[in-house]
Amino acid sequence: MEAIPRPTRTRLYAGGKVVAEDFPAEEAGAKLREHPQAVLWLDLYDPDTADLQAIREEFGLHPLAVEDAVHDHQRPKLDRYPHHLFLNVYAIEMLGDRPEPAHRKAEVSAFVTDRALITVRKSPLDVATFTDRWDADAELDTSAGVGFLVYGLLDVVMDSQFAAVRILDEAMDRTEDELLDEGGAPVAARRYAFALRKELAVLRRAVAPMPDLLADLTRTGNHLVTERLAPYYRDVEDHARRATETIDHARDRINGVIEADLSEQSNALNDVTRKLAAWAAIIAVPTALTGYFGQNVPYPGYQKVSGFVVSLVLIVVTAGGLYWYLKRRGWL
Repeated sequence: MEAIPRPTRTRLYAGGKVVAEDFPAEEAGAKLREHPQAVLWLDLYDPDTADLQAIREEFGLHPLAVEDAVHDHQRPKLDRYPHHLFLNVYAIEMLGDRPEPAHRKAEVSAFVTDRALITVRKSPLDVATFTDRWDADAELDTSAGVGFLVYGLLDVVMDSQFAAVRILDEAMDRTEDELLDEGGAPVAARRYAFALRKELAVLRRAVAPMPDLLADLTRTGNHLVTERLAPYYRDVEDHARRATETIDHARDRINGVIEADLSEQSNALNDVTRKLAAWAAIIAVPTALTGYFGQNVPYPGYQKVSGFVVSLVLIVVTAGGLYWYLKRRGWL
C-alpha cells in the first residue's frame, strides 16, 4: 500500500474497546486483517485528491465520492456506491446571537465501508466530540460493527444542529416581544429580525435534508443499521425532524411578526396622515373666513368693532365644531 498522509486520528474498535489508536494510516489494512472483528475510524483534515488516492485503492472508494469529499460546500446527502456509502453532513456551532446571530458550519464527508468509517473534515472541527460519544456508547460496538461509528457521528452532528436551532428559537421569542411592543419596534429590532430570518434560512439548508437522509440510511435491508442500533438511529431521525420543524415554525413566526410590524407601521403612517389632514381642515376654515373678511370690499360690520367680534366668533365656532366632529370620528 502506498504511503498515506497521516490523518488527524485513527482508531480501531473491537468488542467495545479501543484496541489500537493513532497508528499510521498505511497500517489500516493490516490492522483490520489482524483483527477480523474490528472496525476502523480514519480521519483526514482537508485532503486533496492525491492524498485520498491511496485510501481509495485500499478501500475501493468510488472516484465520484472521492471528488465530492475533496470539494467544499456539497449539499447534505447520502449516496450509495457498490462497495460503500458516502455521507455529507454539517456540524453547526453558534457563535452568538447578539448583536446579530452568527454560526460556523463544519462540513464532514464520510465513506462508510463494511468495516471502516473514513471521515474527511473540510473545516476545523473538534473530533473529540466524536470519540467521546463513541467511548460513552462503546458497548454498542459488540454487535453493531461500523454502524456504531456512523451512529455516533450522526448523533453528534444532529445534536450540534439541534442546539443551534434552539438558540435561534429562543432569540426568536425575544425578537417577537420587541417587534410586537406597543408603539412600534425600534430600528435595531427590525434589523435584528431580518438578520435572524436570514440566519434561519442558511441554517435550514444544512438541517432540512437530514430527516430524509437518516430515513434512507435506516431503511429495511441496510446492513449498517442492526436491530440493536435501529432505536438509536430512529432517535437521531426524530431529533432531525424536530429541528427541521422548529426552523420552519421559527421562519413562519418571524415572517408573520415582520409583516405585522410592517402593517403596524403602515397603520401608524395612515393615522398620522389622517391627523394632519384633520388639522389642515381646521386651519383651512379660519383661513378662508379671515381671507373673506380681509377683502377690500364693504361687509356687515366693516371697519367696526362688531364686525371683528362677529368674525372672531365665527372662527372659534366653526373651527371648534369641526374639531369636535373629527374628534368624535376618531381622526384626532
